[in-house]
Parts: sequence; structure tokens; C-alpha cells
Amino acid sequence: QVQLVESGGGLVQAGGSLRLSCAASGRTFSNYVMGWFRQAPGKEREFVAAIDWSGTATTYANSVKGRFTISRDNAKNTVYLQMNSLKPEDTAVYYCAAKNPAYVKEYNYWGQGTQVTVSS
Repeated sequence: QVQLVESGGGLVQAGGSLRLSCAASGRTFSNYVMGWFRQAPGKEREFVAAIDWSGTATTYANSVKGRFTISRDNAKNTVYLQMNSLKPEDTAVYYCAAKNPAYVKEYNYWGQGTQVTVSS
């Protein structure tokens, strides 16, 4: 089992920045691909960003490319999402997720989420 706990959400004005953190425990963190997803009210959950085990390969949704940066610190068992130039449409609950690609294709561990609200 992998436990994921997000933090760092809050209320920010448009154009501002936030950094989300996701602390992992339970298994060897460096074995896992880590991702961030978000879900806005009335919408389906969507992919935001992902990072491989080493931190050298990252992918982003087009909607956040150039504004958000995902990173990880394997020594601290933590993954981060730096969010800059925030827009009201970034308002959502943000979830951290993990998967070990040696065994599964889909993310199978999820955090409880942290609310991000961007005011216009």
C-alpha cells in the first residue's frame, strides 16, 4: 500500500502562484510514477502532469504547459506541483496519484485531494 497526502492548496488571485506537495509513505517511492490530476465542480477528473521515477521525464496537459512544473524529491518521498500564472479555470480539487509501471498501467493509489481556488 502507498499512502498519499496532499497539501498546499488554497485561495489565490488570478496570476498568482501556489505549490502543491504530495507526501508518500508505505512503499519504495522511487519505484513509482507520480501524477497530478484535478477535478472541477461538475466536470470529470482530468490529467494535469506526471513524472517518472527519476524525475527526468515529465508530461503535461496542454492546458497547463508552460505554467505548471512537476518535480520530485525521492529522498523526501515527495512530489511537487508548482503552479504559476494561475487562472480561474484552474480552480479544482487537485489529487496526487501513484502507480508502479512494472505492475499496472493505471494509477492505483490516490490522495484525498487539496482544494485550489483561483479568483478573478
